[in-house]
Parts: sequence; C-alpha cells; structure tokens
Amino acid sequence: SMAAAELAQALSRPLRCLQESGGERAARLRALEAIRAAVQEQPLSGSAVQEVFGAQLVRPLARCLAGDAAERCRELALQLLCHGLSHGDRPGEALPVLLPALAQRLCPPQGSEPSEELRLGLVQLLTLLLHRCGAAVVPYLTEVVRILQATLLDQYAEVRRESCRCVVACAHAMPEHFHMQSESLIKPLMQTISHQHYRVRVDVIQATGAVIQFGNGKSVDDVLSHLAQRLFDEIPKVRHAVTTVIGEWLLHLRDRYSYFHKLIPLLLGSFSDEIPENSKLAWTYWEKIGLQWEKENEEDLKDKMDFSVSPSHYPKGVTRPGLGCRELVSRNLSKILPGLCHDITDWVESTRIKASQLLYTLLLHAEDHITQHMELLLRTLYQACLDEESEVVKNCVKAAELIGTFVSPKVSLKLITAAFGKTSKPSCIMVLTAVIRGSSKEILQPHLTDLGNTLSEAGVCRGSEEVFYMEQLLYCVQALIEVCQEDCKEVSLQLMKVLVTIMAVPSSQHLKKK
Repeated sequence: SMAAAELAQALSRPLRCLQESGGERAARLRALEAIRAAVQEQPLSGSAVQEVFGAQLVRPLARCLAGDAAERCRELALQLLCHGLSHGDRPGEALPVLLPALAQRLCPPQGSEPSEELRLGLVQLLTLLLHRCGAAVVPYLTEVVRILQATLLDQYAEVRRESCRCVVACAHAMPEHFHMQSESLIKPLMQTISHQHYRVRVDVIQATGAVIQFGNGKSVDDVLSHLAQRLFDEIPKVRHAVTTVIGEWLLHLRDRYSYFHKLIPLLLGSFSDEIPENSKLAWTYWEKIGLQWEKENEEDLKDKMDFSVSPSHYPKGVTRPGLGCRELVSRNLSKILPGLCHDITDWVESTRIKASQLLYTLLLHAEDHITQHMELLLRTLYQACLDEESEVVKNCVKAAELIGTFVSPKVSLKLITAAFGKTSKPSCIMVLTAVIRGSSKEILQPHLTDLGNTLSEAGVCRGSEEVFYMEQLLYCVQALIEVCQEDCKEVSLQLMKVLVTIMAVPSSQHLKKK
C-alpha cells in the first residue's frame, strides 16, 4: 500500500543506524526513538502495519530485545513489538523470530533479563502472542512451557501473576494440544501456591484450574492436597478462588466421574465458610452439579424420581438437598467417610473443626444410606464428642442427631447400647442423647422399655461418679422425656431410678435442682 511504502521509506535510515551503531548506546537509542515516532505518526491499516512490521522490523527489534546491553533500548524494542503485534493482521508470522528471543531472555541458564519491569513486559508480550495467534503457537508449545516454568518462580510477584495469566491464555489458545505439556506446569504452580502475596495465590489457583481443565485430568491428584490447604487460607478471596475452581471441575472436567469422591468433600467443605458470599457460591455450584448429574443419569433414576417422597420427619428449618445432590453423596460416601473420620480425630484443631462440619453436611445428604456406615460413624463420634474444642463437639452432636432422623432405631439403639457394655464413656451417652433428640416420638415408642432398662442398669447409671458422666446421663433422661412425653409413663420407674442415683452422688449436688 501507498502508506506502507512511505513508512518503509521513513524507516530505512533509522534501521540502518540501529544495525550499524555497534557499541554506541546513544545512537541505537536515537534510532529506536525515530522508529517509534515514524510508526506511531500515521494510523495504518492492519495489513499495512503487517507489511512493514513483518518485512522490516521484527528481526532487528527481536535482536535488540534479546541482546542489547542497554535497558532503555530493550524497553523501546519491546514497546514497538507490542505495537506491531497488536495492530498487524498476521501476528503469527513473527513467532519463529520472537519465541527464541523471549526464551533467550527469560529461560535459564542464559535467561538473564535483570530488570523486573522488563521481565514483566516480556511475559506480557508472550500473553499477547497467545491471545493473538491461538493455535498457531502449537509448534512452539514446548518453548512456551519452558519459559513459563521459569517465570512462574520469578523473584518478582508481578511476574508470577502475569505468568499465571499467561498459563490460562496458553490453555485457551490450544485446547486440543495443551494436554501434551500441561503436566510440566503443575510443579512450578504448586511451588508458588502458598506465596506470601495473596493475589499471587489467587492467580495460581485460577491457573491451576485451567491447566487441569484443558490439560491432563490425572494431574488432579497432584494438586488436591494443595487446594485443600488453601481452604484454610485466612484471605476470603483465596478460598473463593478454590471454590470456583473445584465447582468448575465438577461441572466440566472430562473425567469428573472418576474424581467425584475427591472433589465433592472440598466443595461441600466451603458450605461452612464464615463469609456468606463464599458459602453461597459453593451452594450455587452444588445445586448446578446435582441437576446436571440428574440429567446425565435420568434412566438410572427413573424409579427414584417417581417414588422420592419427602421423609415425614426432617430437621426443622433445613432445606432438603435435591435428588442429584443426595445421590452423588450416597454413591461416594464409602470412599469419602474413612478419610473424613480420620480427619475428625486429627491433631490439628482447624482440620478437626472443618471435618466435623463436613460430616454433618454429608449425613444430611446421605439420609438412610448412613445405615451401612454406622460402625465407623459411631466409633468416630464416641471419640470426637470428647474433643476439647467445643466447635467439634457441637458439630458431632448435630451429626449424631441426623442418625436419629434417618436410621432405624432398631439398628442405631442396638449398636449404641452394645457399646455401653464395653465402656462407661460419657461419649456413648452423649451420642445416644443426640440420636434420641433427632428421632420422632412415634419411632421411639416401641423401644422405650429397652431404653429405660438400659439406662437404669447398675453398670450404666452407676458407671462412674464423675460429674461430667452424671451430667450426660441427666441430659439423656431429659431428651427422652422431651421427645417421648407422656409415652414415658411406661418407663417411669426406671427413669426415677436414674434420677435418684444422680441425686445421691455427692459430686453432683449442683445437678440436684435439674
């Protein structure tokens, strides 16, 4: 074009100066300034910019970027390259020249751009290339990943952040090919996921989401423990990012069915986030995931959809989760519970609290599927009810109440009273009290006599003179009377025996009035 020819003419002298000026920094700088003035003077069409840029400018500017000793010269070269790539209409033609120059400047062993601002600019240039060139970058994927492996661990936080954005751009630019190299980015990402700047942590989590979504799903196993750790991050935005990533994977990951049991606990764990926006986000994702799963498994669920009647007895003020959500938990419970029960008795307090909150949520979803897991559950609850952290005890008592709501007392009472024989732990009585509280009057009625007899046995009502034990025994009688009301007349003698025993113990005088 006319305009392009004129510009080419205007550039020929400064370009000659740039190439001939050898050691003279000032001359090179003047040449670059002249190039900048000429390029920015006249607005050109995309094809005209491309014509001049491709034919005349890319090579000398890339050379300058990769090897000029003067920082100001490298900076100008970078600005001009960004201008050409943003405005030219065939940016892909610059790839064979530019990628080696970027690698030379950013990759070890020789990658030695000393200026932080310039390293940031170079990674921004790479992001721009990925946005503009898309799949044309595929032949250079190895090169790009090698650069990112270095820049993700840069000393300068802003370079790390831009590298994370660049990782996302890379995944989006070549979704078909990205998986061939994606695993090599996991290690540097996990090395920087606990960086002291929270904004870096957020960007790393988002980048990890894209790397696995578009890359190799198998990498989920390499990142899960790191993401779980970030759910304890004190910055709400970081926890928000984790919830978003896990929610997106549960909806869109190609092999999500193989990872349900690993990802569900992380998403449901966010229900108890103290920031309402975060817990609402987790719920919103979970509802979508449940509905999507229902659609994908319609055939399988036909009978359940027709016969799913709401349970007559349900915890007050609690909304029942949808069918898909309940099924997802029930089908994965046997894989989730053993690890969770282990966490409830962990030595780290925050882990125990989170695990106990999650236990309640899982049991609320599992409903009568809890029955086949009773032995493990009760063993865990007996131990956790004695936790010195009141939050753990509170959550475990709520979980035990759900056993009363969903599990037939034939099963639960038999197992709990059998435990009385082996131990006079107050925790057995605490769990029994919670199960009674969670039950309905009608369902307990046939079991009253057995319950009264068990509580008034010498081994139970005189099992220990510790105040705490006596207190729990009193709460148990109180729960029974509150739930079963006038039905308790058939065990009035046994209950009186328990109450008189408590009164007779010298250490429990303060309970006398109750």
